[in-house]
Amino acid sequence: MGNLKTVALQLLLVFSLLHLSFAKINWFYNYHIHVRNDLPLLNSPPNQPNLLLHCRSKNKDIGEKPMLKGQDYTWDTKINFFHTTLFFCNARWVGRKRVSFDAFTVGRDEKRCLTYHNSCMWSVREDGIYFSENNATWEIEYGWQ
Repeated sequence: MGNLKTVALQLLLVFSLLHLSFAKINWFYNYHIHVRNDLPLLNSPPNQPNLLLHCRSKNKDIGEKPMLKGQDYTWDTKINFFHTTLFFCNARWVGRKRVSFDAFTVGRDEKRCLTYHNSCMWSVREDGIYFSENNATWEIEYGWQ
């Protein structure tokens, strides 16, 4: 009888720890990453892409996308078991500038991207790459190189 209580107590402890682990790490959330082309047209024709965006992780290449002004490049991801999920992008403003930036990294984005519908909102602009937690207030995070 004493042995049964010990086993039951150990199982209860293991399940409690697992529950805390799952509650702490947002493995089950589906994060939506959005990168919007808000670059000015300048001398570009309105129907020609003025931004080339290529996003990927270590294991998944989202692909390169030529983007027109106002277009949104979006994909979803979840946090991996090891808590190391990272997506990065290379942006090239055609005929002008380039920049590489992290579109999703767990340590920085796990909490802040939950604020607005589990979304990481990025805007590519004339002076750099901006981030928003609420799709209303924007702050520059990366400048052009």
